[in-house]
Amino acid sequence: MIHLAGPYALAAVLAGLGAYGVLARRNAVLMLIGVELILNAANLLLVSVGSVGADTWQAGNVLTLFVITIAAAEVCVALAVVLALFRLRGDVDLTRRAE
Repeated sequence: MIHLAGPYALAAVLAGLGAYGVLARRNAVLMLIGVELILNAANLLLVSVGSVGADTWQAGNVLTLFVITIAAAEVCVALAVVLALFRLRGDVDLTRRAE
């Protein structure tokens, strides 16, 4: 039997750091890194829970692949938006209003 206290605690720490990065930072790149930490916490939970059961289909691992794919697409779109924001305003601070 695998003990899940370690992966659960690590996922909680990752999700907490990611939430802090999203809520406390105003830089778009740092907020994006926070979102990625939250998604990695979800991936860790999916893989650790999927490894416990005797599921022959490995639903946790398959869902993790979907989350990784969606996260990669999200990073591409978000970085394109951040690059356009930087070209338009010269910085990526999200608290400053657009003129």
